[in-house]
Amino acid sequence: MLALFRTTLQLERRYLQKRMLGKTGQESTIVSFGTAGIGHVTQEVANGTIELVLQHEINHIDIAPTYGEAMERLNPWIPQIRDQIFLGGKTAKRTKHEAWDEIEDSRRRLGVDCFDLFQLHAVTTSEDLAKATDPGGSLEALIQMRDRGLTKFIGITGHGPEAPRLQIKALNSFDFDTIMFPISASIYRNSDYRRDADALIALAHKKNVGIQTIKMIARGGWGDRQPDCTTWYDPHRDQEEIDDALWWVLSQPIHTAPSVGDVELLPKVLDAARRFQHLSKEQQETIITQQHPPIPEPNLGILAAG
Repeated sequence: MLALFRTTLQLERRYLQKRMLGKTGQESTIVSFGTAGIGHVTQEVANGTIELVLQHEINHIDIAPTYGEAMERLNPWIPQIRDQIFLGGKTAKRTKHEAWDEIEDSRRRLGVDCFDLFQLHAVTTSEDLAKATDPGGSLEALIQMRDRGLTKFIGITGHGPEAPRLQIKALNSFDFDTIMFPISASIYRNSDYRRDADALIALAHKKNVGIQTIKMIARGGWGDRQPDCTTWYDPHRDQEEIDDALWWVLSQPIHTAPSVGDVELLPKVLDAARRFQHLSKEQQETIITQQHPPIPEPNLGILAAG
């Protein structure tokens, strides 16, 4: 009976809820398509993954040059979907000249004239932020992109324990349209990270900045173990655990969560997103306390289980 009920639900509702992405005016699905997972699979596998994403009516796609061959995998789909999606691109280059080279290469690889959002990517240290935003830095290339109509909006992304503090600094020095940084119930066991992330979210709402959060189902790190998933962190795998992890993320005052970078886990994430129910504060705290990372992941601020 339960299996029949779940199948009926899948037939009745495949679409996801939407939220306004800050000042952009874009109503993004609560889970967006983070394309890292299709960067290291065949075109056939990528096609099946993209079809699944489109079946769920996801309307926001995030991509980067560092995601293997993700641009080449998405390229054949662009002619039929470009008008239906909000497309976010990235550059991890830190100088204006290098960033422009990567922007042009991204346009060629993906087969697009322009993006909706272009982001400074993987800004994880104060040095990264300074290089990107100082005179001659990559931010100048993104501003020129916007001036030339090659992107509508400019954002910043990062991961690591310093990400929230760095993005607070970034928002106080430039009028970014969006941010992207990690949160998960497992990460929020770290009280310092939680404090900084909550402060960033509050500032973003004050400035009407779009909030994208990554590492939705991260539970810990790999340590010396051999990874059995394509994510660089150890993710939750069971449907019930993924439900808890994703519902926790989506119960925070954020706008969209780019999906997990593993095509095998993506169907479970989309199933959880389709059935999303907002959790009470008490339920959210319970899920945090239930996190027991097998191995910590310092690069995400995930502490050892205590």
